[in-house]
Amino acid sequence: MFVTDLISAQDAKTEKLNEATDAAVPQDSDTPTAALPPQSGDPEVAWAPIEPAPKKKRLGLWIGLGAGAVVLAAGAASMILIAPGTSVAGIPVGWLTPGAAADAIDAHVAETEVTLTGAGDEVVLTGADLGASIDAGALADKAFAEHPLWNLGAWMGDPIAGEITLDPATADSALRAAVPTSYQDPTDAGVVFDAATAAYTVTPSVSGTAVDIDGLASAIADTVADGGKSLEFSGAPVEAAAAVTDEDATTLMTSLNGMLGTIGFYVGEERTVPIDPATAASWFSVVDDDGALRVVADEAVIQTTIDSLAGAVDRAPVNATNIVNSSGEVLRTETEGVNGRALGDTSNLASEVADKLEAADGVVPLAVTETPFESVNLVRKIDVDLGSQTATLIENGAVVRSWAISSGKAATPTDTGNFTVYAHVRMQTMKSREPDGSITETPNVPWVTYFNGDEGFHGTYWHNAFGSPRSHGCVNMPIDVAKFVYEWSPVGLEVSVHN
Repeated sequence: MFVTDLISAQDAKTEKLNEATDAAVPQDSDTPTAALPPQSGDPEVAWAPIEPAPKKKRLGLWIGLGAGAVVLAAGAASMILIAPGTSVAGIPVGWLTPGAAADAIDAHVAETEVTLTGAGDEVVLTGADLGASIDAGALADKAFAEHPLWNLGAWMGDPIAGEITLDPATADSALRAAVPTSYQDPTDAGVVFDAATAAYTVTPSVSGTAVDIDGLASAIADTVADGGKSLEFSGAPVEAAAAVTDEDATTLMTSLNGMLGTIGFYVGEERTVPIDPATAASWFSVVDDDGALRVVADEAVIQTTIDSLAGAVDRAPVNATNIVNSSGEVLRTETEGVNGRALGDTSNLASEVADKLEAADGVVPLAVTETPFESVNLVRKIDVDLGSQTATLIENGAVVRSWAISSGKAATPTDTGNFTVYAHVRMQTMKSREPDGSITETPNVPWVTYFNGDEGFHGTYWHNAFGSPRSHGCVNMPIDVAKFVYEWSPVGLEVSVHN
């Protein structure tokens, strides 16, 4: 230490002085040292005051403290600086703090100069003009984290990669101003409604020209990565594709045409109020929003249709009508029951429809209040009185109609008993066996309702003698009456034949 060295030096001087004194006095003399009287010719001696001893200087101590401060300062700096030989995207950042490194990276990128050749006519643009940027802060922090000054093993380490990008709008504006002849805007593909076909069609895209911004960004990045700050780049035009391609437009067209096939207002699964394609097309437009097609709905136009919905949706209930036998078994439903309904709240419906259309969804559910239908059962049967030669149709105990008939002759009587209808035949050729064994054929017998083997009700065109037996066992009726019975009598209807 410097302080120790200085003290040692002072002790050495004292020792030498003592050695000189000891030499003046013999070491083996026991004679005490005595004061000598003044000699002739000696100057007059006067006693002088004793001077205080001089203070020791601490120069060595101060020098030691200064050197320690330097060491401490160097150690502190090593904790906040990036190691030498470190670069980010080709930009040196060694011996800098992360903040200073970020500033240096940003400045280098912003100051990089691009000379446009060819159509560019030697115009010079800077990185700042082109909207060049890099994530300098994050990259500087990464450089410090991976290559701190205090870590000697991180010195002269691998470079940190960084991506330089150009802001498309800024670069486009600067390049258009610099080389306007290289620019011809492309035409995006579109989707329009064709009233003749009631469907959407595609208007194709047309390519344009522009300066290659992606290529320029890559060239700037390569130059900076190589340690440069200037480069040349061609300002000549290259093909510029439309932002909305034919494929993009076709995808939307297909979606919209599919929507036209289902668009409408639904109650449950029922499309209660279908909307025709032309009306649907008036509800929305297809717009090109900065290079992307989207659907924009018009709530005011939609509201016009919503205002008329109640007339198409509201209805009274329709009761079900069933034909049953005496046991209550349903033989046939004459009328399907339909619930009544009333349209619910539609105050926000236009907005809901607009949201659905913009998502290419045309299925709009409606809120309704329903009134359940009731079921009405009709107990039907047919009574055939052979004695009076009449057939009577009875419903819920009341006579519906009654007619004169012709039942089987004595030789070919109509069987008595209780039967049920089991088949209907619209028209057929009938064969009958006569008492003598011969076969009689009757073609085109209409409206046959079978209830007992080969016996049934049918229309008769070959005689008009109703009220007396004339048949081979069937119940002959006028044609219009037979048609009524055919339609009135479901399979399972009870038929009573008696005398």
